[in-house]
Amino acid sequence: MTRVAFFISGTGGNALNLLSACREGAVPAEPVLAISSSASAAGVERLRAAGLEVVVVERKAFASDESYSDECFLHCERRGVDVVCLCGFLKKLFIPDRWMGRILNIHPGPLPQFGGAGMYGHFVHEAVLAAGALTSGATVHLADNEYDHGEILAFKPVPVLKNDTPEALQKRVYEAEMSLYPAALRDYIVNHSHKGNASCKN
Repeated sequence: MTRVAFFISGTGGNALNLLSACREGAVPAEPVLAISSSASAAGVERLRAAGLEVVVVERKAFASDESYSDECFLHCERRGVDVVCLCGFLKKLFIPDRWMGRILNIHPGPLPQFGGAGMYGHFVHEAVLAAGALTSGATVHLADNEYDHGEILAFKPVPVLKNDTPEALQKRVYEAEMSLYPAALRDYIVNHSHKGNASCKN
């Protein structure tokens, strides 16, 4: 079975949602690890309480994005992880060739229009409203070495309502994320065979 890891920086809501979807059989994958960029992230204890191993890897301990990323991926490779799901992970990852095409990310807005450096969380919702967009939504894509770039796997639209606030829009987009990410991960796994992938069995 495909082994997955979750990378988090905050509350871990998307990671917990994917963990439940996997354990309930909605996604044919085995969660084996979470990596948090912060020891104080609420998701650390939430995921540990759910019985998942969590490793904290903080950026300040490393000289470069590359060395930081290598450490994150080393933990994954030691546990035979096939696929990584970024779940609100806010540190820059340098993705080596052996991991290209195997890292999924979820973004709280339409891409590429509302992506890029600094476009995360409430900044995305503020930008959507400032642009006068009629539709927002959640996007799942394959991560590469550009911010919010890479092949789009799935999108779930969320209408922008009259007199919307960033907080109200954020809540509705988050609800869309809860159904979109498990479905996108399931479809990705069904369409990609990772079992026995030598590049991730070190």
